[in-house]
Amino acid sequence: MQDKENYRIIVGLGSCGIASGGRKVYQKIKEEIKKRNIKVLLEETGCVGMCYNEVLIEVVINGSRILYKDINPDKVDRILDEHIGKGNVVNEWVAKAEGIATLDDSFFAKQERIALRNCGVISPESIEEYIDRDGYKAIEKAVSMSREEVVKEILNSGLRGRGGAGFPTGMKWRFAKEAKGEKKYFICNADEGDPGAFMDRSVIEGDPHSVIEGMLIGAYAIGADEGYIYVRAEYPLAVKRLYKAISQAEERNYLGENILGSNFSFKLHVKEGAGAFVCGEETALIASIEGKRGMPRIRPPFPAISGLWEKPTNINNVETLANIPWIINNGAEKYSKYGTEKSKGTKVFALAGKIKRGGLVEVPMGLTLREIIFDIGGGIKENRKFKAVQMGGPSGGCIPESLIDTTVDYDSITATGAIMGSGGMVVMDETTCMVDIARFFLNFTQNESCGKCTFCRVGTRRMLEILNRIVEGKGKEEDIYLLEELSSRIITTSLCGLGQTAPNPVLTTLRYFRNEYEAHIKEKKCPAHSCEALLRFEVIPELCKMCGKCAKACPENAIKWEKKQVAMIDKDKCIKCRACITSCKFMAIE
Repeated sequence: MQDKENYRIIVGLGSCGIASGGRKVYQKIKEEIKKRNIKVLLEETGCVGMCYNEVLIEVVINGSRILYKDINPDKVDRILDEHIGKGNVVNEWVAKAEGIATLDDSFFAKQERIALRNCGVISPESIEEYIDRDGYKAIEKAVSMSREEVVKEILNSGLRGRGGAGFPTGMKWRFAKEAKGEKKYFICNADEGDPGAFMDRSVIEGDPHSVIEGMLIGAYAIGADEGYIYVRAEYPLAVKRLYKAISQAEERNYLGENILGSNFSFKLHVKEGAGAFVCGEETALIASIEGKRGMPRIRPPFPAISGLWEKPTNINNVETLANIPWIINNGAEKYSKYGTEKSKGTKVFALAGKIKRGGLVEVPMGLTLREIIFDIGGGIKENRKFKAVQMGGPSGGCIPESLIDTTVDYDSITATGAIMGSGGMVVMDETTCMVDIARFFLNFTQNESCGKCTFCRVGTRRMLEILNRIVEGKGKEEDIYLLEELSSRIITTSLCGLGQTAPNPVLTTLRYFRNEYEAHIKEKKCPAHSCEALLRFEVIPELCKMCGKCAKACPENAIKWEKKQVAMIDKDKCIKCRACITSCKFMAIE
């Protein structure tokens, strides 16, 4: 075999790729390259977004890029033999390639990648590859501008905070810039804790330098000389790559004293959070960095006036900061062409749940939920019926099928009772019980409540007790009124966003799926056939073929059967494991 001087093989080694066996694929390729003595550059990258197709590897030959999907060690030999050796693409494994039509093409068709521009493209541990794609040019440009000019550029772009609240980023910077004080801090909130959300983790794992550069620009704009990235310790790969990126940036004088020969200096620290969801709230996060228990405080004063160690402080989340270098390099006008009048730019979403193409996507604001879920996400698994989508995590709400054509922008999503949030999008089908979903999210926020506010601490506990009672078939008609009353009290009396939004999943499911609550309470039935306590398994005599397969499959011997006799289920012994339903080919058990 000839030497392949300009050949590269890039293995996706974000958390999703590693979980799918990426390291074994990487090792296999490494061994085969050495064994065959071919000059192929082996690299690693972060998540390109197609988590449903992992493990992904990309073969690059003289600039031509072929992305392969569902790769395992057994497939490596064929790719090396046919593609690297003979130049023949293995078409049936292709996920994305110019000139080759695939079933996955629609995944990228409506996306615009700004925050994710480098994810799955460059090696996250190579500052050289980041620089080759215009990395750190934005900070070079920024330090040649006045601080006010930088703030105006971000303000004119229309960028709103991607952490959930959607507050204009430029305005937030201006408040911190104009605050009095010689010492100021700039913080990146990477404390991503929503169930089903993995946007920030993927950005840091795939492109940590863009976040650092965004912080540098923001710190320069407000006059800060020190900052922190507050990242969850449960993200070990992201933490590792952050430390490496910071070290590389310091070596190149993008961090430290007199950056790029200017009068601007900035020192950056990493603070690993212990996983408290409440620390996603700004003042609780600040308390945690200071070494205190992560609990929110009364505002005002806001962090822009009195934040970390009572100094003016600005906080932005990962996705917000990843947009900043692109805006400075390309201009506010170009960025503001994406999106809607009040929601400019793009938004990253983590698609999870009952969806065919689970993964990470970035779309222009203004697309509809239908376009994201069906055109990009491929629709519902097993072609079941779409029922609802949970947006905004525990702080958000459930949007029903009747509103699937809702435009994805801050105001439209808020009007449904949900919120944009940081970008989690959990898709549900007809097998999902909405009462149980409300219980799941409320259980999460109840556990994560810091306990400072009485209504948040005790009120969420009372709501959870009511929901537990309902899904167990012990609900009372007045429970719905009690849930609504408690929700109102918790929202109006809680100090921070956790308590103020904790009832949202309950309120939106009551708003759109009240009939399911009533069925649980009045009829003692779960319409989705999901709540175990309300399930009863029965054999339909007309459909039973008297084969006995259900009795053989039952682990508890709860099914009585004799030859030429219809099976009978002993409800006292039945543990509702569904083994009988799975084993019956005649759909004779319901």
